[in-house]
Amino acid sequence: MKNLPAYNYKGARSLTLLHEDHMKSFLRAWEKAKTANIKLPETEDEDYQSLETILFHVLRASMRYMVWICSKLNLSDPQIDPPPPLSEIQLKSGEYLKHLLKRWRLPLVDVPEDLFFGTSYKSNWGDEFCIDAMLEHAVMHPIRHEFQLKNLIKTAKSKT
Repeated sequence: MKNLPAYNYKGARSLTLLHEDHMKSFLRAWEKAKTANIKLPETEDEDYQSLETILFHVLRASMRYMVWICSKLNLSDPQIDPPPPLSEIQLKSGEYLKHLLKRWRLPLVDVPEDLFFGTSYKSNWGDEFCIDAMLEHAVMHPIRHEFQLKNLIKTAKSKT
């Protein structure tokens, strides 16, 4: 999936590829956590009630980042399907990730570089981001959760 066309803004192309790499890496870490029967720390946060909810959270956030970017740039809807329901997420996550990453590759190819900077927009959670910063956030999100899962695995191993 590395064959990406030339983008008007090479930074968007780079961030799209980084997003792909880190989403795949997160999924591999999630699968290891699932195999190791890792339990998430107790919290009131709905996104962290189980390994399934954190997987859903990361996949849904990725979808929402691109939908938000397209909306702010007045681009067509990227037509990214929502992630599978929690009851099917483990079984269908690999297939869904392929769809998600394929849809991520399309919208930003022809967007001029100047539209990625200078104007900030309110995110779905209330913070202001320019488009480039939201792309960077989309790259870091799976990295943060992969780091979390790897630490939980490491801690579990040290207790055995």
